[in-house]
Amino acid sequence: MSKKMKTMDGNTAAAYISYAFTDVAAIYPITPSSPMAEHVDEMAAHGKKNLFGETVRVIEMESEGGAAGAVHGSLQAGALTTTYTASQGFLLMIPNLYKISGELLPGVFHVSARALATSTLNIFGDHQDVMAARQAGCAMLAEASVQEVMDLSAVAHLVAIKGRVPFINFFDGFRTSHEIQKIEMVDYDDLGKILDWDAVKKFRRSALNPDHPVIRGTAQNPDIYFQERESVNRYYDALPELVEEAMAQMAKITGREHHLFDYYGAPDADRVIIAMGSVCQTAEEVADYLNKNGEKVGLLNVHLYRPFSVKHFLQQLPATVEKVAVLDRTKEPGAIGEPLYLDVKAAYYGSDRNPVIVGGRYGLGGKDTTPDQIFAVYDELAKDAPKNGFTLGIDDDVTHTSLTPSHTDVDLTPEGTTACKFWGLGSDGTVGANKSAIKIICMRRRTSPMIPRSPAASR
Repeated sequence: MSKKMKTMDGNTAAAYISYAFTDVAAIYPITPSSPMAEHVDEMAAHGKKNLFGETVRVIEMESEGGAAGAVHGSLQAGALTTTYTASQGFLLMIPNLYKISGELLPGVFHVSARALATSTLNIFGDHQDVMAARQAGCAMLAEASVQEVMDLSAVAHLVAIKGRVPFINFFDGFRTSHEIQKIEMVDYDDLGKILDWDAVKKFRRSALNPDHPVIRGTAQNPDIYFQERESVNRYYDALPELVEEAMAQMAKITGREHHLFDYYGAPDADRVIIAMGSVCQTAEEVADYLNKNGEKVGLLNVHLYRPFSVKHFLQQLPATVEKVAVLDRTKEPGAIGEPLYLDVKAAYYGSDRNPVIVGGRYGLGGKDTTPDQIFAVYDELAKDAPKNGFTLGIDDDVTHTSLTPSHTDVDLTPEGTTACKFWGLGSDGTVGANKSAIKIICMRRRTSPMIPRSPAASR
């Protein structure tokens, strides 16, 4: 079992892991995902071998749409294929996502999730891009830290190969993609031991080949199209357990346990925040503070967002929960709630639990989400009628959705921590390929990758 420590950011971690499972990388740069492809290209140029003893073939296309088309064609030819993207570039890949998932091809799309251009362009992180693809049929796996990117990116590849469902593996743009942390590496030899080699062989044998022709990509009429769409249900039904199994295998290698949903906090919490992405780290620190001061709160960190497993969701949440706040890092104008909020409401519906559930938006366009804002959420949940549809981190003096920050005098920075933030001005990334884009390096965050969670913090 390797215990090698190395300093890197989230993009580097994703590139390192993906290289192991990749035959072909079809790429096109866009901020803040470009360094993933650059790292893969650099490793290939230096002759690094993947798990199959080969050097990854890197192909740069003329657009993100072309890259997605190359991913599709390469997968059909029997090559395990990966790409790296974000924001508008990811949207250009959506038509191919439907084909790749519909044909049960094990591609992996690593996305440093980023805001979409609406009234203005924004190159910073939120979840608007990945949420636009949640209907496409891909599994969706989220990470909250650089260490989680190292550990769970492998799960995306392992399960895509074994489960025959493509993965969108995502983490917050800049906040995780460019955050530099000292993390524990995962050795390729260990990954090779848990890869389903029989599934790899089966995938390669199914490649399009004139020596054993098959019919694919036909046009279908109403008599059979519906039935064909329903025929894939068993693959999605099986996926949550496959992800749990892969996470358990990774835990044996790393000593770090993860589940589809990771619960953190009081085992008898009455108030819980549900979220995914880097905000979970901030929420953990706030939960620690409140629990040490006599309150009973918790956090549910969502990893496998699609398929959404209600069974695993309810297993991780304490039955004592009375009030729930769901934080979405996206906005769906006109909807009665954001996607994760609606999923949580649906998950509770029909169960024997009936907590008060409210939802709110945070962190759009890379807006910082600080502890005082998370304190405000827990405070809001303590009210008899907590606000629904709230926002964090802004002063909405028009529609009055904002929650007022609280506990502003509390400093959660561990004693002795050196805090710094560096900003560098740059291009929007759509042309500059992220070489001169804004970089954020935050070394304030407390990280303990070698220390397991306490029993009270992990059920």
